Amino acid sequence: MTEVPVVRPEWGRFAPDSVERLMLDHTGAAFGLVLRPRTVVLDRARVEVEGIDEADSVVVQLVANQGAYKPAWRNKVMADLFKLLWLRQSIPGSPRAVLVVAEPAARALAGWVAVAAADLGVEVLVWDGAAAVPSTR
Repeated sequence: MTEVPVVRPEWGRFAPDSVERLMLDHTGAAFGLVLRPRTVVLDRARVEVEGIDEADSVVVQLVANQGAYKPAWRNKVMADLFKLLWLRQSIPGSPRAVLVVAEPAARALAGWVAVAAADLGVEVLVWDGAAAVPSTR
């Protein structure tokens, strides 16, 4: 894995008051880690990782959608699950893969999606605005 030299702020594209930043802070607190966005190069591909710890032991993708649920959010959930599977396989040491979904988007976990995530070893947390906790779906 090659890390792209840091040429942007520690929080990258996440503004100080962004939902994504709060989600990463709360998820990191739950794991006892500091999670930050980072750009890495894997297998000739440059990829934005929404949250990763300094030791590369945990990779996190966020579904931060807010407001009324839209069925298209399910596509974002599935795309992030696929990305996490690839990151886990491609980053040396097989890091822990975690998908954090904001409560309004948690409906996207209905049916087979949550079962597939569990079977594939991706942890799913639901963020309620105050904490990220394991999904009950």
